[in-house]
Amino acid sequence: MSGDANDYYYDSADGLRLYCAVYPAVRPAGVPVLCLPGLTRNSRDFADLAQHLRAEHEVLAVDLRGRGRSAWDSNAAHYQLPTYVQDVWSLLEARQVRRILIIGTSLGALMGMVMAALQPDRIAGVVLNDAGPEIDPIGVRRIQSYVGKLPPVASWAEAAAQARSVYGAALPDLSDAQWLEYVRRSYRENDAGIPVPDMDPQIAEALKSPVASGATDLWPMFAQIRGVPMLVIRGALSDLLSAATVARMAREQPGLDQLTVANRGHAPLLNEPECVAAIERFVARNGRE
Repeated sequence: MSGDANDYYYDSADGLRLYCAVYPAVRPAGVPVLCLPGLTRNSRDFADLAQHLRAEHEVLAVDLRGRGRSAWDSNAAHYQLPTYVQDVWSLLEARQVRRILIIGTSLGALMGMVMAALQPDRIAGVVLNDAGPEIDPIGVRRIQSYVGKLPPVASWAEAAAQARSVYGAALPDLSDAQWLEYVRRSYRENDAGIPVPDMDPQIAEALKSPVASGATDLWPMFAQIRGVPMLVIRGALSDLLSAATVARMAREQPGLDQLTVANRGHAPLLNEPECVAAIERFVARNGRE
């Protein structure tokens, strides 16, 4: 199978040109899989996982507005959860996709829960990667300390070193080559050939929202999606999704699938063998038409 995705562009309800990487299924046998990235990340985070899932499922990996190949928004107030969810509904409408299985990391996991609460009949299952109905404010404060505030770098080596300094505690066993790959999925070269974060700096404004600050109680929404199959993945070192929150999720959602990933904080990369295996099992069980 080729590692190349097809480029797909569509328009948001308010007229922004948005991007989705489409990995066609080799032998279609189930619902499409929709991959939603974290706050500062993009569709490239799912390139490896897509190769495992596309054998039988079309994989749609999204660049949220302001990231990757999607247009930036001139109004930073639009960088918020309800807008992102509306954008994804626009994607599904444009591609005439009725039912999906969602894999969401961090912000993407929150999007998945909202979508399941709004239209549960359209959601075959949700994988929540290191986020849930309760957000630890310790992790939020850590994210607020660096998003949109990192000093510029002059080379890819400096970008990798910067990423290690910020995320090293969450990803303690990555090699130099893996750190370089990590930043190549979240940085781009500007016109001068210098790596810069592949996102609108104004996205930092999103962290002032009640959801991002942890001030919003999402447990009532979580209760609404009791009938939607879920797999929650938690990094054992996570400072955003606590073990206590996962335990409560399991009490409130009978049949909840769980995975704790060693040597990972916020958030697991989803290329870890145990993540790939758990997601493949979950998709095989819940992703049929």
